Parts: sequence; C-alpha cells; structure tokens
Amino acid sequence: MAVTQKLVLGTWKIRYKFHSIAVLLLIALVIVVVRLKGDSEGFLEQQKRPDDSIPHCNFFSGKWVYDNISYPLYKENQCSFMELDFACQKFGRKDLNYQKWRWQPHDCELPRFNSTALLENLRGKKLVFVGDSLNRNQWTSMLCLIESSIPSSSPSSSKSLIWKGNSILFKATDYNATIQFYWSPFLVESNCDEIKDHRGRVRIIRPNAIEKHARQWTDADILVFDSFVWWEEPKLTLLWGSFESSDAIYKEVGRSYRHYEMALNTWSDWLEININRSRTKLFFMSLSPHHRVYVN
Repeated sequence: MAVTQKLVLGTWKIRYKFHSIAVLLLIALVIVVVRLKGDSEGFLEQQKRPDDSIPHCNFFSGKWVYDNISYPLYKENQCSFMELDFACQKFGRKDLNYQKWRWQPHDCELPRFNSTALLENLRGKKLVFVGDSLNRNQWTSMLCLIESSIPSSSPSSSKSLIWKGNSILFKATDYNATIQFYWSPFLVESNCDEIKDHRGRVRIIRPNAIEKHARQWTDADILVFDSFVWWEEPKLTLLWGSFESSDAIYKEVGRSYRHYEMALNTWSDWLEININRSRTKLFFMSLSPHHRVYVN
C-alpha cells in the first residue's frame, strides 16, 4: 500500500502517524532549503536578475549537479568548528569531489548561499538540531558555513561553544542568534542519552517517554530532527516505566520498524500538542546511507 506524506512548510499541521515505514523512505534525505520567512529570500543571495519563479518553486523536486567552480562553500581545514569525528580530509580521505555537488530544483535557479543573509534571518532566533551524529554533522556544517560572516573583530563575538547537558550551543551574539545541537538518538528517552557517554551498552528505550528531552526544545524557532540508524541494532530493550522504578516492565525485542514507529508517534503527538505552529518551523531528516568506520 502506497502511503504519501506531505510536510506543510507553512502552518505545520502535524497529521501524520507513520503507519508504514514506506512513509519514512519518502521523506527527503537531505534538507535542501530551510525557510525562515516562508520564502527563500532570507537564505539566498539575490541574483543580479532575480528569478521570479523562486517564490513558487518546488525546492524538493530537482537533482544533484556537479559544480567545481562555486563549491565547496567552505574548506574543512579552515573551519574552527570542525570536529575530529567529521574531519574526513584530515584523516586521509583523498576523494573530495563529493563536496562539489549542489542541489538544483527543476523549476528555478537557486542563487548562491549567503551566510550573512542567513545570520540576518536568524537574528533573535533559535535553531535547534535534534538527533544523533548525523544531525550533529549537519549542525557542525552549519557553523562552518556561517563562520566567515562572524565578525571576529567585534568584542561581543566569540567562536566558543557552550556545553549544557545534552546540548552544544553556539551563540552569534552580534545577531542574538543561537544554533544548538541536542543529542537524542532515539528522540524518545533511552539509556544512550548522555552526549559524551552513550556507547558500549545494551540499548534500553522508553518508546512512550519524550518529555525530558522535549522540554528543551519548546523555545526553538526552527527544529530539525533526525533518527533512524540507532534503531537498526539486532536487539533492543523496550522499557515501560522509569529507569528507577522497581515495577518497570522490560521487553527484549529484535529489529523491527514497529518500535521506530512507536517512538515517532510519541514524538509527533508531543509536537501536535506543544508546538506553536505559527511560530516554529519543523523539519525531519530520515535515514542516510550507512557510515560505519572502515566499512563505508
């Protein structure tokens, strides 16, 4: 049975329940355009001859094109925010052509990315990436993209990061903007929620519990979520009740997308009730190719 999902980028009515994994495969693998004002003007540098089709363009219908003239938009060795886990070139990757592909919608021409315009549109706002290392990578790339527009001569500017609980925050103080990453690999609560200590253990998940994490997101203006790879363990343990409860129920289960669906239902129900859809923009990034060390 074919299931179609539509993410509405205006009012953000969250009506989906993820009744089939087919829905997840239809979600865009890459977030191409983040819209802060309902159109693309804030993020994109205006062309000398503006394309009138852009406000009506379907940004999610297009193709990847090779561009070795204007890409990459930043260089790994010149980004002070680059983390060792994501520094492919530093640790020996020779093929860097993957950095020279850009997204091209079928119906319009996208102007070149403008980091100053992005920061201007983030002025007074909070952008939060929530999920696992894939979204942490997206967050790191975002900081690398805007670094050239952070005025280093300004006494109020700082390129330092703030670690707070499960979060890492960057504050562009000249713009009163916050760009944050929040570690939550299952979106719902689990025993893997410590950002610095989450490996080498049996994964225990509370599929119906999300409030502990979600209360950290309520003041965001833009939320970008991802979760999938961590659900692919051969065995998981589901927990009903709290970790501290003596009468909690534990159930070991094999790999099944049904458990992923349960967590996404908990997540979407919380968003439906707690997020002001006229204020907060929501995005979800689905599964990516496997990226295990020394394998891919």
